[in-house]
Amino acid sequence: MILEKARAARTNFYDHGFKTPLIASKSMGSVLACDLWFKAEHFQRTGSFKFRGAYNKLSSATGKASFVTASSGNHGIACATAAKLLQRELIVFLPENVSPTKRSRIEQLGVAVKIAGTESGETERIAMDYAVEQQNTQYISPYNDADIIAGQAIVGLELLEQLPRVDNVFVALGGGGLVSGIGSVIKAIRPEARIIGVSAENSAELDACWRAGYHVATEHKDTWADGVAGGVDPQSITIEIASDVIDDCIVCNENEIADQIKNLAFEETMLVEGSAALALAGLVQQRERFAHKSNIVVLCGGNFDTSKIAPLLSMER
Repeated sequence: MILEKARAARTNFYDHGFKTPLIASKSMGSVLACDLWFKAEHFQRTGSFKFRGAYNKLSSATGKASFVTASSGNHGIACATAAKLLQRELIVFLPENVSPTKRSRIEQLGVAVKIAGTESGETERIAMDYAVEQQNTQYISPYNDADIIAGQAIVGLELLEQLPRVDNVFVALGGGGLVSGIGSVIKAIRPEARIIGVSAENSAELDACWRAGYHVATEHKDTWADGVAGGVDPQSITIEIASDVIDDCIVCNENEIADQIKNLAFEETMLVEGSAALALAGLVQQRERFAHKSNIVVLCGGNFDTSKIAPLLSMER
């Protein structure tokens, strides 16, 4: 079903979005003794994969309803951009700890912004309640939506065209929209390929859900991977889909994520946000398992907070 929806979503997506490049590693593949490729979603319109799902959702909506969404940043930027292109009315709820850079970009796109909740999971609940209270208003989940997942799944279609014989695909885990989309497509077309989910130790709710087989609430702390931080809707369809498509999960600490932000900048000449570096951190942590394989790391976004990343990059390596 997701494969068919992804193919349908793709027919209109390239009117405003891009097929992002699959870039061969300059040096880290040799260091890790593997064939390493980076799916450069930080080059997507709005700077992350989120534009795919947001555009698919808003472009397929009928009627004149207004929309409400919640985001830690990237989904909000994507929805705001799609709303502007499609002339849709939108309110974006953001958590109190949202990156100032991401908040500024959303506000510059001209949509209404409300700050509520200490982390993205709480912000989602507030936004959903707000949408219920309003008339003719539809809530757009960052991940718990079949149209959103179908848009993200276009990444999987592109990957298999660019590298048909991939062995392993590493995807950072947040609410599960990206891994559900990519995983469903790849398992339908190349079932022998393995989907590896990577979580930040400081915010690893989907990892806990995957291990348990049902929703598990976890504590959330600040993380370099702020783009995938926060809770998961207990009723999210991504919990079941992730259980079906993810072959293994890896959890990385903050030092591991920070190290790969620096490695991507200095070894691969790519500046990305922490959630993108998280996917690479999973491969690096367990390099022996994935040596001599064809590995794709999905760099999910590049909307980093300059005030945070600049000091990190200036530190001695």
